[in-house]
Amino acid sequence: MNSHQVIRNACEKLGTKQIADNLGVSLSLVYKWAQPKTDKGSGSRNPLDRVVELINSTRDPGIIEWICEQSGGYFVRNPEHSGNENYEVMPATSQIVEQFAALLAEISKAANDDAISTSESERIRKVWDALKSFTEGFVNCCEEGDFKDMPRK
Repeated sequence: MNSHQVIRNACEKLGTKQIADNLGVSLSLVYKWAQPKTDKGSGSRNPLDRVVELINSTRDPGIIEWICEQSGGYFVRNPEHSGNENYEVMPATSQIVEQFAALLAEISKAANDDAISTSESERIRKVWDALKSFTEGFVNCCEEGDFKDMPRK
């Protein structure tokens, strides 16, 4: 989906006038953001395009992480494909279960003394992020029907 389509969908949900009022910009500018940019002048570089340019120019994942935090979420990078041959669905499924078990073990170990320290919290986060990333790779392979590109743990 293109950035202007994302903005157009948001406008359909909330209303273009409301978005313009919330942002303190003109209604016509929000309409331009919701149109594809063409040689004939319709459409305009929108805030989403600018954020992507900022991320690409700085290569700083902190920007994405901050945006996700501001929206009540957390950024998880998609795993890189390893290109391993003959990676099957069942071994991949087993690895997800193993990683989930590792997460539960880390949580149990940390909570054993009825408190979780900062370092324990950081270890839990690391295992959780690895599980989310691996599972995202699995889902991508499911969607593409291609399990040979499934990354190894």
